Amino acid sequence: MSNNWRISSFNGALLAAYFIPVWSIIAFSIMVSPIHGLYERPSVSIAFYASDYLHLGKMATVRLAWLLALARITVVAFFAVFLAMAAFSPLRKNSSGADEALAVALCLGSVLSFASMMMASKVGEVEAMRMHASELLMLLGTAIVMLFETSPKRAQASANAATTTETPAGQLSLQQP
Repeated sequence: MSNNWRISSFNGALLAAYFIPVWSIIAFSIMVSPIHGLYERPSVSIAFYASDYLHLGKMATVRLAWLLALARITVVAFFAVFLAMAAFSPLRKNSSGADEALAVALCLGSVLSFASMMMASKVGEVEAMRMHASELLMLLGTAIVMLFETSPKRAQASANAATTTETPAGQLSLQQP
């Protein structure tokens, strides 16, 4: 295995292994039957919030369900792009496109999970709130690791720059002759 895998890339691959199948199944169940799919456990908080607080009609609820399915499929697509770019060694070595795809997936997924968690809290769905909170924590954990982790290329370049700019002890500018 290559030695240039970063922790955030490995963590992103694990997240993709979870989110791609789970959110795809949820989105496709919403696409097949929008109302029934919206009232299943992963999306029930959004459905209750839409009916209780927004007072949406049937067609507006169907549109909301399709929009939710589109948002989930978008996150899945960005995770799939990240996984494809991270899996191929030449792409991983030469560009940071995989990190950008992971960042977009983390951002969109975090917003969706946070909104779902807040709606679940508002309507009193404890189990849905726990599920969305755990998804949000997984996404935010990877985002924090990705934010504070330095690239192996950047760390090596800064170490090389530090060794080349050192002045010898005999040529200090403050030394008196």
